[in-house]
Amino acid sequence: MDAVYVFRVTVRFDPAPGVAVSPKTVETVVEVDADPPGEGEWLFFRDVLWRGNVGDERHARELAASWLSIPVDDVQFAELRLDAAYREALEEAIESTPEAFDGGDPRDVLHRHLGSSIRVVDDGS
Repeated sequence: MDAVYVFRVTVRFDPAPGVAVSPKTVETVVEVDADPPGEGEWLFFRDVLWRGNVGDERHARELAASWLSIPVDDVQFAELRLDAAYREALEEAIESTPEAFDGGDPRDVLHRHLGSSIRVVDDGS
């Protein structure tokens, strides 16, 4: 059971005086492991994303900067890439904690936060 959040991130180099960097910003793809449903920070999608976008841009830049240890100018959510087993477990976890989602149907909850940015990939089994 696997899942990763995928972001497009623009990082900014902040070199020491007397050091030149070109270009000063670079766009990269960042993949962040999703915690197993019901464990750790599994509510990341609820707390950070809304309709397939980051909900609070400043907070998202701070998160990305903490992941990368470099200043971040921009963060765009790309997708939640998961296998079928993770999706099933995620829907079950949402259903078992209705208070965290105002009693919403798991598919509606996922669509509300992730929009159409869910990509189920073959788990290799």
